Amino acid sequence: MTAHWPQEAIFYHIYPLGLCGAPERNDFNAPVEHRLELLYPWLDHAKNLGATALYLGPVFQSSTHGYDTCDYYQIDRRLGDKKSFARFAEAVHQSGLRLVLDGVFNHVGRDFWAFKDVLAQGERSAYVDWFHNLRFGETSPKGDPFQYESWHGHYSLVKLNLAHPHVREHLFDAVGMWMETFQVDGLRLDAADSLDFDFIRALRAFTKGRRADFWLMGEVVHGDYRKWANPDTLDAVTNYECYKGLFSSLNTANYFEIAHSLERQSGESGLYKGMGLYNFADNHDVDRIASKLDDPAQLYPLYLLLYCMPGIPSVYYGSEWGVKGVKGDYSDAPLRPNLDLYLLRTQSPQPGLADFLRKLGAIRQGSPALRQGDFEMLHVEHRQLAFKRQTAEETVVIVLNSAREPAPVDLPVRDRAQVCVDLLDPGENFHVRDGRLRTVIPPTWGRILKMVE
Repeated sequence: MTAHWPQEAIFYHIYPLGLCGAPERNDFNAPVEHRLELLYPWLDHAKNLGATALYLGPVFQSSTHGYDTCDYYQIDRRLGDKKSFARFAEAVHQSGLRLVLDGVFNHVGRDFWAFKDVLAQGERSAYVDWFHNLRFGETSPKGDPFQYESWHGHYSLVKLNLAHPHVREHLFDAVGMWMETFQVDGLRLDAADSLDFDFIRALRAFTKGRRADFWLMGEVVHGDYRKWANPDTLDAVTNYECYKGLFSSLNTANYFEIAHSLERQSGESGLYKGMGLYNFADNHDVDRIASKLDDPAQLYPLYLLLYCMPGIPSVYYGSEWGVKGVKGDYSDAPLRPNLDLYLLRTQSPQPGLADFLRKLGAIRQGSPALRQGDFEMLHVEHRQLAFKRQTAEETVVIVLNSAREPAPVDLPVRDRAQVCVDLLDPGENFHVRDGRLRTVIPPTWGRILKMVE
């Protein structure tokens, strides 16, 4: 087993309850619906797109959207059951993909069995201490004869007391079952920035003790990522800093914004150098990137940057075709649609984008510098950006142009290279003369230039 497989990975992210068209609310008396069958064709698609790992959103029994868990030991009946999910997980691995699941441990839904026992038994319940800051003698916004701590004021999400030994035992035993039954390769920890650090350290010890290559990635929106990603806690976190810069630097014709973040994170004195942050253009919580960009043609330089910048790239299902989606006032459903794979292949908003991502994936997988190389900024203008990725065996220069017209670029090259081969557009080669690389970047495009002596 390879301990650093995520550093080499390209992720494909699916929100299964949405993609499979599951009902918004779970009917716990209804029979199991085996909607997981709808995901099998997407495995071939993800593989063909160049993905090497699948991040699958919530699959465990929940009341509505998956993040309000009611049973960590059962697959959501709107998707299937443990047997059908075990078959699906086996198919994921047989296709050559790693499998990462959502671990929602900060909170549970009000239908969680232990919370329902508190509702029924009151102070006599054996599970009163399972929940954080639960106080009798007060009334909750839901009308309960007790108060409890929620997640960010959402009282449908009840915060667990993760310091309680029986809570930890319950959760860790569930994780152990996922690892044994489904051969899960990692977890994305929901709301990791709300989790107790002692719990994270204990979870790391538990999982790494069973598999040294098990990956723990946390959802962190703000703050110093080093607090969460370090040898004692998580392997990586979500890179929300660069998420914002990816699209806003294009909308405002200001590559200086994303350049600042890249330099701050991965430059010579970068705070997160070599950390392997989880990079994304969109996900199940934010507007689709095709809805964020003012100019759809800029999807091409955006994804080129996503695949070439330091860190681990991830593609959210449907966005490889330019599918749009904007959060509603009270619902994230527009971000998590039921999609038809055949229709997307034949009638997508951006029919050439998926092939472009497929090409980027192949280039990245064939380039040690893009996967593991050091980062050096070479050139920044409002609509042009150039940087270098380098290992001992390979040097690659990435040049981006977000403008609607061709852009000449003149770059200093200290390496001994004589020729730069464009990996993105084979046959386009450029000579280095007098220590300078001069090229023209087509509109809303870029070059991935491998230096050859």
